[in-house]
Amino acid sequence: MDFQAGIIGMLPNSEGLLTQAVNAISIARKQGIQVGHVRVAFEDSDYAAIPNTNKAFSAVAGSRRMQNDSPDSAFHKNVAPQAGDIVVRKTRFGAFSTTDLDKQLRERGITNLILAGISTSGVVLSTVRDAADRDYQLYVLADATADPDPEVHDVLIKKVLSKQAYVITTAEFADLISGA
Repeated sequence: MDFQAGIIGMLPNSEGLLTQAVNAISIARKQGIQVGHVRVAFEDSDYAAIPNTNKAFSAVAGSRRMQNDSPDSAFHKNVAPQAGDIVVRKTRFGAFSTTDLDKQLRERGITNLILAGISTSGVVLSTVRDAADRDYQLYVLADATADPDPEVHDVLIKKVLSKQAYVITTAEFADLISGA
């Protein structure tokens, strides 16, 4: 989720994070697991719909960042969607918030989600909370998730997200789905 040029650039040493995300996607594809991609991007009408009361997104609207057709909003080439992948564009933090993601998952009979993304305090936290309320079984890949503030990442991974999701590494994910 949100593996986009304009977001990855906020992180120092993002190469390791990207490597883990690529590994997780590869593992999923080899096992025939449906892969999904979420990105944040805005059309003119989306900016106009953001009220000044929304602290985070009114700043985005004011700066016109992450325009839908800009290079900053594109998926990073290493984790770009392939044919058959679920792809949604959102205009708020959570992957479900302004998308039809729940409908697409339900239509495919998907009840388990393996999540990774940038940032832990944004899309990951919001998506875990919403998905838990929708009764999905959740896994968060700790080593394929990051936040610009490493301390916030650690607190969320160790103390918050683990209350609603299984927090595992990419290697543990590989073992889990291979039956090891």
